[in-house]
Amino acid sequence: MSKTDGKKDVLASALASAFRKIDVDQYSDNNFREEDADGGIGGPTGPDENEILTLLNQGKNAEALISVLRSAPLGCKNQQVKDNARNLTLKVLLSIKSTQMDDCLAQMDRDLLDVLMKYIYRGFEVPAEGSSSHLLTWHEKVYNISGFGSIVRAFADSKRA
Repeated sequence: MSKTDGKKDVLASALASAFRKIDVDQYSDNNFREEDADGGIGGPTGPDENEILTLLNQGKNAEALISVLRSAPLGCKNQQVKDNARNLTLKVLLSIKSTQMDDCLAQMDRDLLDVLMKYIYRGFEVPAEGSSSHLLTWHEKVYNISGFGSIVRAFADSKRA
């Protein structure tokens, strides 16, 4: 055996056992902790209600909807913030007439459509007077644009609206 063959064997042996230095127990389900997405200061605070209501009063419904969806507190763990965002989003959705829906949806990308689908399902969970039929119309229009993918992503995503 030559001197270089010995070095190759030592190197191969070291590489073969390198994986043993990983502590696999740290990946156990019992040790899993979700990162605190709230983090106190700087965490998601949801949409600015005054800004959204101002846009609605000015008749800028599409801008209000896009703004409320972009500022959705999806990673937030504070239920009050999420409930406030849901209520404001539903107020925006219900203020948009059926004839205006297509124009609003045309201005959205796939990610915003997915967030919208999440809020539609949240609206079904907490129905208000007359909201179900309006939300069904929204659901149909979003589905026609993004298909089953949007529904699957809305249910599969761990970051709920």
